[in-house]
Amino acid sequence: MYAFFLTLLVLDGIFLGIVILLQQGKGGGLAAMGGGGGTAIDGAMGGRQASEFLVRSTWAAGAAFMVLALILAIMSSRGADTGSILQQEFEQAPAPVLPDAGAGQGGQEGGGVIPDGS
Repeated sequence: MYAFFLTLLVLDGIFLGIVILLQQGKGGGLAAMGGGGGTAIDGAMGGRQASEFLVRSTWAAGAAFMVLALILAIMSSRGADTGSILQQEFEQAPAPVLPDAGAGQGGQEGGGVIPDGS
């Protein structure tokens, strides 16, 4: 299910990018790419109807992108542990070893006396 929503999000992002690039801006945009007046592209993409369609498509694709991103964020957070990472690391850490615990002087058993052979 997660992969399905992720695929929809990617396709929606591509569609959103194309629709935004097709919109007519201050410089004319890609919608005015047809050249002089009277071409097939001007008839299909030029004019007020195309502008309204592109604006509505942008709003719809943007809303779908936000909803899909929210759904994916919720789905990905539900599988995660809610505990703190610091507490998990602390619980798994071994107990510290004290250097002089249970040993005599100098870290040797037997009181640290070294037999000198006499």
